[in-house]
Amino acid sequence: ELGTVYRYERSGVLHGLMRVRGFTQDDAHIFARPDQVEDEILGTLELTFFMLKRFGFEKFEVYVSTKPEKYVGDDSMWELATDSLIKAVESLRLDYKVDEGGGAFYGPKIDVKIRDAIGREWQCSTIQFDFNLPERFDITYRDRDGKDKRPYMVHRALLGSMERFFGVLIEHYAGNFPMWLAPVQVMVLPITDAQNAYALKVMEQLRIEGFRVQGDFRNEKIGYKISEAERQKVPYMLIIGRREAESETVSLRKHGEGDKGVFKLEEVIQLFKKEVSSN
Repeated sequence: ELGTVYRYERSGVLHGLMRVRGFTQDDAHIFARPDQVEDEILGTLELTFFMLKRFGFEKFEVYVSTKPEKYVGDDSMWELATDSLIKAVESLRLDYKVDEGGGAFYGPKIDVKIRDAIGREWQCSTIQFDFNLPERFDITYRDRDGKDKRPYMVHRALLGSMERFFGVLIEHYAGNFPMWLAPVQVMVLPITDAQNAYALKVMEQLRIEGFRVQGDFRNEKIGYKISEAERQKVPYMLIIGRREAESETVSLRKHGEGDKGVFKLEEVIQLFKKEVSSN
């Protein structure tokens, strides 16, 4: 569930996208028997790191937060839940730190923190036990012995605050996103108005193939258009002059690397597909 969460943060700690009063969180809740809990935690952890690594993050800080002074539930529940968290972390051979007493009143948790461009840690992913809500909502399941029992509930948010995650992500790449993630993947740059018709044809074909493409049809010199596309950190530019229009080719330029040569459009499309699929 993607839902909006509101927290009345003090004005002094509000910080751009990283800490706000209203944010969107990717919540899910898993109900499980005690004997299922460890596998569910392990599966959630694996999914968390799969997601984070797909976005290019490789360095994490993992914290296991244990029972605070004030808590709900009995000690045996807390012990089983905390052991399940630690076993799941250790089975993935992850380095972790124990935050003694740092759990929520309703259960222990795992927090995964990622670093921004200047080394600050931001908590994004979280996996939490909740002993409170199953009790509050009187949730039960019929066990093998025919008796009604209370399930454990695991609350997980893979990315946490979407706004915070996007803020860290932008800083992580300094805006220079890999092609699969870039808001605009390709910028088409006709040199003069005479190439506009062919440029539009190129854009249409790229969009049919599923690429996010824009064109710069302003009455500006091509050097200026290239500079603007470089400043916007668009991964690829397709420059179209008279020769390209006549031969139905494109001049390929990559952000930060410069000219890559002249290609048939189909060749460029295959190159783009290969790059996107490799991430």
